[in-house]
Amino acid sequence: MIAPRTELRLLQLAVAIACLVPLLTGGESIVRGVAMLRGAPVPAPPDLDSHFRYLSGIFFALGIAFATCVPGIARKSGRFRLLGAMVVAGGLARALSWADVGMPTPGHRFGLVMELGVVPLLMLWQWRVARRRGR
Repeated sequence: MIAPRTELRLLQLAVAIACLVPLLTGGESIVRGVAMLRGAPVPAPPDLDSHFRYLSGIFFALGIAFATCVPGIARKSGRFRLLGAMVVAGGLARALSWADVGMPTPGHRFGLVMELGVVPLLMLWQWRVARRRGR
């Protein structure tokens, strides 16, 4: 069994690393727009690029919001669960796209693994750590 303080630090490290995905990908998507996607129309229709950058801004902000959970993560269960639920909802929408339109590229499949696999596991881990710390 891992000592509670060690488990807390490992969870914080895992969440901090996971935050890099929305921060780096969202940041690049804001800067480059639809052009960052392989096979995207260049130049993209203005409405498509606008919507893509808007959603990328939300994705980037989600990374910042998760990063604010790292310090004191055992006390931030409500925020962590809300953010996690947002990610899972996005993953379900991505899964619907796969079923409706077809298999996405590997980067988007990685996103699906993060959204419907890694984030729910991090949510369970955070719940365990918070419960063990009596919060």
